[in-house]
Amino acid sequence: MSGIWTVIAAGLSFAIAAVSGIWLVPFLRKLHFGQTILEDGPKWHMGKQGTPTMGGFMFIAASIISTVFCNLLFNILGTKNGISPETGLQSAKIYGGLFMAAAYGAIGFIDDYVKVAKKRNLGLTPKQKLVLQFLVAAAYLATMFFFGDGTDTWIPFVGSVDIGIMYYPIAAVLIVGIVNAVNLTDGIDGLDGSVTFFAGIFLILISGYMSRTGHSIMSAALSGGCLGFLVWNFHPAKTFMGDTGSLYLGGYLCAVLFGLDMEILLIPVGIVYIAEMFSVILQVMYFKLTHGKRLFKMSPIHHHFEMCGWSEVKIVVVFSIVEAVFSALSLMLVMLSGRTFI
Repeated sequence: MSGIWTVIAAGLSFAIAAVSGIWLVPFLRKLHFGQTILEDGPKWHMGKQGTPTMGGFMFIAASIISTVFCNLLFNILGTKNGISPETGLQSAKIYGGLFMAAAYGAIGFIDDYVKVAKKRNLGLTPKQKLVLQFLVAAAYLATMFFFGDGTDTWIPFVGSVDIGIMYYPIAAVLIVGIVNAVNLTDGIDGLDGSVTFFAGIFLILISGYMSRTGHSIMSAALSGGCLGFLVWNFHPAKTFMGDTGSLYLGGYLCAVLFGLDMEILLIPVGIVYIAEMFSVILQVMYFKLTHGKRLFKMSPIHHHFEMCGWSEVKIVVVFSIVEAVFSALSLMLVMLSGRTFI
């Protein structure tokens, strides 16, 4: 029965995201919510000037509606059929995680709105973003503490390890880091949505392996929503997700893996996002140390490959394959570790 609801969640989320674009894209265009392209970016990107942004609302609405609807029905019908519903803590992890993702989406919306209102590519200042992002992470972690979640985390071949009070600052930094890494990955048509689609497939499988139906539904809603969004975002993109969408995706990924108590898997599953983030960090450090020289032709690293002559479609395909491979390796790592779940 749980597998059926996972499929329904994916299909419903895909349908909502894909169909909503029929009216959302023209609506955003009517409001003149167009993307302002950086002048120091690839010159051929200037042709994308004015493409509607904030299209991330498609998968935001799709994933939230699908997750809530399918989880409620699963619990109601499951109870009638003798299946135990999600516990209080598990429900808190699901709905608290959704709230965290939505809060990050709200920060992204503010950032996007400032950009389109002022017709420039700079929205909130980095300091403003970080303060808001850490506040959201702190609120999520405080909520989980209130509902009785512990400070232990799972480590492959070791098991559950309680790291005490240090769990909270480490968790906050990890959440904010992943959220910003996903944000940096959103730079060419279809990239962030495609990579996150494959990450979501892994999350479905690992949630199923752990017999966490609620998180399996949540993961399916993520993948379905991303796929529906790609109908409008794959090259040539008719809309961009904006910071509204990319910050939401980062928060959503963290919500699922934190909800499963497998935070450490954000590293291999988030390998593409992390590579994008570190390419920016290394570029800035190298530039300062060498007084003007560049390690990459442009960062984040997807722009480096663009400058090397790769097409946007090729970059999306290669990065998606990398994501799929590392996600598969992550699943194998969990299974080989011999850990059993209830």
